[in-house]
Formats: sequence, structure tokens, C-alpha cells
Amino acid sequence: MELTLRQTYDTISKQGLWDKLVGEVPDYIENNLNPKFKLREYQKEAIQRLIYYLKDDKNRAMPSHLLFNMATGSGKTLLMAASILYLYHEYGYYNFLFFVNSTNIIEKTRNNFLNSFSSKYLFNEKIVFDNKEVRIREVKNFSETNKDDINIVFTTIQKLHSDMNIVKEEMVSQEDFADKEIVIISDEAHHI
Repeated sequence: MELTLRQTYDTISKQGLWDKLVGEVPDYIENNLNPKFKLREYQKEAIQRLIYYLKDDKNRAMPSHLLFNMATGSGKTLLMAASILYLYHEYGYYNFLFFVNSTNIIEKTRNNFLNSFSSKYLFNEKIVFDNKEVRIREVKNFSETNKDDINIVFTTIQKLHSDMNIVKEEMVSQEDFADKEIVIISDEAHHI
């Protein structure tokens, strides 16, 4: 009987092998997150699982579809921020589409990602990779992105559907996905 990916990774975890297989979570992730939010051990393991999966080219499905199945209040949004930092630094992804089912969740997440005055702001005051400062920018579509920054479109699934099917200027369109590499992140995926 073949094990699922989760069963395989759970076995690695039970044997305490993540640090040996992947190493510690890269310093640049923790250094670029808000210092008042320390990654918990299970969050570090989740990042190690992401790193291991993405480095395993021969067994990885393309495009990759990954899910962090975690309880409410367990720090999924911080894990998403850490994943964005990793994907930007290691793979050069700079375009991210973040969507959810409800407007109030998108507003909360937008605040957590963009408002450095918010008590729940997820990033450090300055995000620095290799002595170069990187900004987190909200964009309306992917034609206005800057490859030196992390560009994020925040939307709901309903608005994304509308934008994709009713072409409007300055909104996400099907053409954005034809010639750009975009990481799609969804929160509360069980509602979508």
C-alpha cells in the first residue's frame, strides 16, 4: 500500500528527521517576519515540509497544489507570510494572488500584510534579502508589478470570478495568467 504525501511526511516527523533532511528554517524567513511573532515548532515544521516538497522535483506534481490544514488561531496567516518570503527568495516569485470567500477576511489579511502600524502586522519593519530592501506592495493586477518587490493582489473569489469573466481595465484578467508566474494563495479554502 502506497503512503500519501501526508503519511510520508508524518513518518519523517515522528522520526525527528526534518532538521536532517531540510535543515533549520532559513534565517531570512524569521529575520523578515515581525519579531513579536516567533514561529512555533509546528509552524517551522510546516515550512520545512514546504521546502522539502518544492525541492523534490522528480516527485512533485506541476503545478503544485499545497494545503496547510491547521486550526483557527494556529498562525496560518503567519505561515503564509513565511511562505511568501521563501518563494520570493528561493524561486524568484514576486507575484501573489491572495483570495478568500469574504470581504472582511480580505480586509483583515490586507491589514496584516500591508499596515505596519497594525498590532498584527506580520513582517519586520524592513524586509531585507542579501542587503537589498524589498517592499510588500498591493497591486490591482499583474501588469503593474515590480520584480524587486513582493506584489500581492487581494480579492475575494466572487470578485476574482467577475474580473476574470468581465474584462475591465486595471483588474486581474485571464491574460495575467498567460505569461506570468503567479502564486495563488487562498485562506479559508474549505469555503471556496
